[in-house]
Amino acid sequence: MKIIRAKDYADMSRKAANIISAQVIMKPNCVLGLATGGTPVGAYAQLVDWYNKGDIDFSEVTTVNLDEYRGLPKEHPESYWSFMHRNLFDKVNIDPAKINLPDGTNPDAEDACAKYNQIIHAVGGIDLQLLGIGHDGHIGFNEPGEAFELETHCVDLTPETIEANKRFFDGNVDLVPKQAYTMGIKTIMQARKVLMVANGKGKAEIIKKAFFGPVTPEVPASILQMHPDFTLVGDEEALSLI
Repeated sequence: MKIIRAKDYADMSRKAANIISAQVIMKPNCVLGLATGGTPVGAYAQLVDWYNKGDIDFSEVTTVNLDEYRGLPKEHPESYWSFMHRNLFDKVNIDPAKINLPDGTNPDAEDACAKYNQIIHAVGGIDLQLLGIGHDGHIGFNEPGEAFELETHCVDLTPETIEANKRFFDGNVDLVPKQAYTMGIKTIMQARKVLMVANGKGKAEIIKKAFFGPVTPEVPASILQMHPDFTLVGDEEALSLI
């Protein structure tokens, strides 16, 4: 496990974007596993900036996203499809045919998850998977207590996750989807490289627990201690307890 300390959010975003851009430069046709949420936004903005300067080319890149809300149309402003287009895809030269997310509009959970697993296998697996971390240690939507050997599956979101996400739905908890399709821990662990970004004092406790405590399904991110090529980039506050 490699830990990279950043001064603040901007520095964390730049350092994470540097690792992603190095992957794309070294292997232009790489498969990037991408994450949503507040933490990676700065890294995406930095990648867009470098793209605009001609420093990075996404034309051969394939992407697979970690997760998508179940039952939310793609065009909904809070779908992860919309989030990714708003923050990255619409601003760089990525081929729309090479963008992949779980199909949240497919009501058949088993079918949706099986098809997404097939896509990930068909593209040859993930070269670099970007992750954030939830306050309870969840990665993707893999909540505490879930088995480590799962691939893409449907999850019931915990009350804590629903509460944390209501800010994206006008503060109305009733509008937040209650389920999601998510890449499983097994799929994440099969990625050749994993990069996690974490910022803020609110993440300090879980960072300590996940990476300096026991490996347990109660703290899903703790399994990353076992990954052969895992990098954590955190700002001073997020890493303040380690």
